[in-house]
Amino acid sequence: MVAVTSQIDSSSESYETNRERMLEFVERLRSLEGRAQEASARRRATFEKRGQLLPSDRLSRLLDPGMPFLRLHTLANFGVDEPNQETSIPGASLIVGIGFVGGVRCMIWVDDSGISAGAMTTKSGDVALSLQSICKRQKLPLIHLVESAGANLLQYKVELWSRFGAIFRNLAQMSAMGLPTLVVLHGGSTAGGAYMPGMSDYVIGVKENGMAALGGAALVRAATGEIANDRELGGTEMHASVTGVVEYLVEDDAHGLLKAREVFARLDWNRRATPVARRAYKAPRYDAEELAGAVPTDPKVPYDCREVLARVVDDSQIEEFKSRYGVSTLCAHASITGIACAVIGNNGPIDTNGATKVAHFIQLCDQADLPIIFFQNTTGYMVGTEYEQAGMIKHGAKMIQAVSTTRVPKISLYIGASYGAGNYGMCGWSYQPDFLFAWPSARTGVMAGQSAATTMSEVAKVIAARKGIEIETGQLVQQEDAIRAHFDVQEDAFYTSGRVLDHGVIDPRDTRRVLAFCLETVLEGRQRTLTPNSFAVARM
Repeated sequence: MVAVTSQIDSSSESYETNRERMLEFVERLRSLEGRAQEASARRRATFEKRGQLLPSDRLSRLLDPGMPFLRLHTLANFGVDEPNQETSIPGASLIVGIGFVGGVRCMIWVDDSGISAGAMTTKSGDVALSLQSICKRQKLPLIHLVESAGANLLQYKVELWSRFGAIFRNLAQMSAMGLPTLVVLHGGSTAGGAYMPGMSDYVIGVKENGMAALGGAALVRAATGEIANDRELGGTEMHASVTGVVEYLVEDDAHGLLKAREVFARLDWNRRATPVARRAYKAPRYDAEELAGAVPTDPKVPYDCREVLARVVDDSQIEEFKSRYGVSTLCAHASITGIACAVIGNNGPIDTNGATKVAHFIQLCDQADLPIIFFQNTTGYMVGTEYEQAGMIKHGAKMIQAVSTTRVPKISLYIGASYGAGNYGMCGWSYQPDFLFAWPSARTGVMAGQSAATTMSEVAKVIAARKGIEIETGQLVQQEDAIRAHFDVQEDAFYTSGRVLDHGVIDPRDTRRVLAFCLETVLEGRQRTLTPNSFAVARM
């Protein structure tokens, strides 16, 4: 292993410029996350009047004090239902992440009923499916703190309703896999949402406020003419004594969260997994704080991904694989908090040698059962006569085949540009990495806006020449401006994260901590033994 020697001068003007711009991105991220927190907190008086805790306070009461909590999808739905980014509230009315309850690593799903009564947004279902996918892959129990107005009928779309059914299917599959699912019913859960407690293994119901019914009083009256009472239809007291939907009836929110911790403690869940093996390790030789200035925020400015690794991996040491072959693509062995792993990074476009090197390296990682971390910063695969004749298609295909079929855990980071098929070969979102996070300055898409604009201009010129007509320069400029703007807005990390095309946007300075947590999670899941059954646990 060789320690990376950083070439960054933290006193240089370029460093200060990069740092200033990156911190602006981070400030925007924190501001948007704070927007959702503030919107929910404005309802505090209403919650207190009902004797309830705010959703964020419920989460705090549930989690083990002092233990890490990895927030996921904080920007979900940003710019989707409300296209105006100045007023759009991110988070999809959900607070989700991985944390510890009674020493058990588990997925937490909190309905943020302080925002629009917890009504589902366009992207809420995608977030739910994403977190359930993580649960199934990483063998994580699920705790859901329920209080939601359900679907927003004013924004109803049939495709959203159709996909939402998979959430209940996943609950059944998780239970059948041997993954406990638990609900604390803090407030209302009607229509399809009633199946959240109905299909969970354990249900804790809060007196007076908790309620679950296929049809609330308004729907029942509209559908049947019956004048019914919500508490009689689906109150927790009724479910605890009449239907058996509620196993544990509790006095209030705080009592319900305490009961959830007690239930999880009795499962003795950790006896089914061995601790993640760690070697003795040293912290990186360079401060993570420098990641705010060591990396340009302009995707057109190249940088050496070793500068990132020097501030992320143990003792800043890596063992490069084929360092003189396919030099624009880096493959190396390293460790993070004593956990052995492999890293693949970009220092530019991926050429034929880089693609074959990665394919070879991934197969070796698969053989050694080493998790792979992808640091993405590439404009894609090389194009041009030289590269086409050198077999770029078939060599790129080898790389994509390797990343598609490897059995080892995969964690991806968008740390710069991630364009075209290069995104695919570097384990982009559609390649189902175990975790994928983006830096706020990252850019992803089929190609950069300028490239798309120039390409379409060349196409327009060819078509015009074929027809024997002339295109005015002003017309081409206008077309290029429109295309560039169309592409540029969609490649922004805040835009893509709002559409749930990653697991979240993170501060670059948190990269090592996030990667360490993800490595622990994937390896713990691999070592955990489950007790599956043929069917989900049926509610009796």
